[in-house]
Amino acid sequence: MTPSPASRASRASRASRVSRVSLAYEDEDAGTSSTPLVLVHGHPFDRTMWAPQIETFSAARRVIAPDLRGYGASPVVPGITLLSDFARDIEALLDDLKVETFVLAGLSMGGQIVMECYDRFPGRIRGLVLADTFPAAETAEGRRTRNAMADRLLREGMRGYADEVLEKMVAPYADAEVKAHVHRMMTATPPEGAAAALRGRAERPDYRTLLTRVTVPALVVVGADDAYTPVADAQAMHAALPDSTLRVIDGAAHMPNLERPGEFNEALGAFLARFDG
Repeated sequence: MTPSPASRASRASRASRVSRVSLAYEDEDAGTSSTPLVLVHGHPFDRTMWAPQIETFSAARRVIAPDLRGYGASPVVPGITLLSDFARDIEALLDDLKVETFVLAGLSMGGQIVMECYDRFPGRIRGLVLADTFPAAETAEGRRTRNAMADRLLREGMRGYADEVLEKMVAPYADAEVKAHVHRMMTATPPEGAAAALRGRAERPDYRTLLTRVTVPALVVVGADDAYTPVADAQAMHAALPDSTLRVIDGAAHMPNLERPGEFNEALGAFLARFDG
């Protein structure tokens, strides 16, 4: 069930930067006993990036996809949004929805939020999906670059950035409708929300040691032509995780769930089957 605009506005009015932010979200409940799937989008997108996965998997299980704070229909909180802020919001949302245990999936920044969630509340997470992401802390140069980009987005807005990075987010040969969807999400993102997330990611911790302590199954997915998080990053995560499966999606860049949804869903479906015996 998707919340009404009125209910979203009511939640937004109660938002507080010092604690939690009440998120807009999609909640499709098939009414089965299968393990719920929670989907965390990347930057600078919103929950509609998961449309092919929501459509496919909500037929057999509960699927929850929030808009992160600063994105989509969720409240915008200027300043700095740390990965721990995003994780706290997700935990509070799942508390509200009375979802105790689940498989948690994230792409790019969403994958880093998934790692932060596992660090905060591992006992609730039955499986991890880490797509087109990486666990290392930011470098000094990376911090400068992210903060400079945050300044630029506040100064210029999202369109110029979206035009520049579109064919790195998805491959140049991607379907035109996929490109248009990705471009729409980027240009619709509030610059204040995107900038706050960039500043927060610049301060992210190193999750590489955490990965070696993960006690649940994990699926690592990456587009074969991903320039942001190349296959070597996925291979390193796969090697660090005690129980993981690696899937490289041919014909895709940074967003294989949209570029090659059939192949992505096949890998995700096989992984989810491990939890439904």
